[in-house]
Amino acid sequence: MSGALPRTHRPFRARLRPGVLALGIVTVVSLTAASCGSEDDGITVGTAARGTVDEIVEAPGSVTARSAATLSAPAAGTLAELRVEAGQKVSKGQVVAVIDAPELEARRESAAKALDQASRGGGSPGLSTSGYTSVRRKTDKQAAAAFDDARDAAGKITDPNLKGVLLKQVDAAQQQYEAASAAAAATLRSVQRGVASLGEAVESLSAAQKLQAQQAYDLADAAVEALTLRAPAAGVVQLGGPATGGGGTSSLTDLLSAGSAPAAASGATLPGVDAAVPKGAYVAAGTPIMTIVDVTQLGLSAEVDETDVLLVEPGVTATVELDAATGASYPATVRAVDLLPTTSAQGGVSYRVRLDLAAGTYDDETKAPTPRPGMSAVVRLQVRQATDAVTVPASAIVNADGQDTVWAVRDGVYQRVPVKVGVQGEDVVQVTAGLQSGQRVVIGGADLVHAGDKASS
Repeated sequence: MSGALPRTHRPFRARLRPGVLALGIVTVVSLTAASCGSEDDGITVGTAARGTVDEIVEAPGSVTARSAATLSAPAAGTLAELRVEAGQKVSKGQVVAVIDAPELEARRESAAKALDQASRGGGSPGLSTSGYTSVRRKTDKQAAAAFDDARDAAGKITDPNLKGVLLKQVDAAQQQYEAASAAAAATLRSVQRGVASLGEAVESLSAAQKLQAQQAYDLADAAVEALTLRAPAAGVVQLGGPATGGGGTSSLTDLLSAGSAPAAASGATLPGVDAAVPKGAYVAAGTPIMTIVDVTQLGLSAEVDETDVLLVEPGVTATVELDAATGASYPATVRAVDLLPTTSAQGGVSYRVRLDLAAGTYDDETKAPTPRPGMSAVVRLQVRQATDAVTVPASAIVNADGQDTVWAVRDGVYQRVPVKVGVQGEDVVQVTAGLQSGQRVVIGGADLVHAGDKASS
């Protein structure tokens, strides 16, 4: 027998119910067994043969991009610059847009003036110990306000990487200032004990004041710098956030992306209106500006039923068909199988299988189109294969009291023979024990057979 005969994997017991595999039996008989039988008794006899059997697990899936990131406005303002167009390829770190946020820019300007004043002030000469304490508390209060403002500005940034960097910067600055403030307080206590002079305490306080002013400026400057949006990875530009069924924008699930955010105030989420934010438009903090999609390596996400997932391992190959490319076939390879399940609304349990997708072809070997992320697919995973195996049509296998059996023809009569089944194809199954190649077996009308009946000639 030449060639593999795949099947869509189903529980074997259910597959053996009468009529389940009515289609395809004639083809299988002609390929794998010489059949005979009487039209009067309704029983068909064939022959066990040697051949190749492929066991296929079929699962629904969808095409996935390698990664995607939605860049959103870090603060309220206007889209001052839009330096890319939809569909344009960008490199990592490339400036793609600039937001004009007067509030953040005013905060940085104020912090710059305070820094200049602190740098020229030369400390606070003539302070008493009580005045010293009052100035230190005021400085602490200013520092706390600067840290709160910086955390608030960072919290509005939806890029998780940028947000994380800014929050770490705030934490580090706060720890550094708290150390300087504690040193100033310790110097004052030394003055009170007569160990240090008030001048030393004033110098320590002046250092804390300058540090606070510098940190306030640095944090305000970082918030303004975040208004310049850069591509976090190389990819293709899609203006706005990823579209939803309602025409709005949202986060990209399971991809490197920003969180859900309100759309632009221009009404771009109305049906029939472009969701992209135009240059010069007002944007609220968190408004999606664009999504950068990395399509250098396309993949697949397939949902495999719990009854089949134990057969699926990394390295298993698959063939993929897309609804969008009728007649094309795409090869794929399993990269990973999730450990935790997903549960459908109907209560079914499945596991996500992630695959790498390769270029496809049509039957005539012409190149198939490159898929787009999100396209629906049918994934057929070749989980097992038996070559040079003893095979019989699936219709020959009959379950009797929990035991797989066949009706074999021996000495001219029908006899029930227990068998062990190996790889299970759609139309053909492997028999690992109980039969030999060339053995005549019933392949049709098994429900009409009784032990000891004379076999059809």
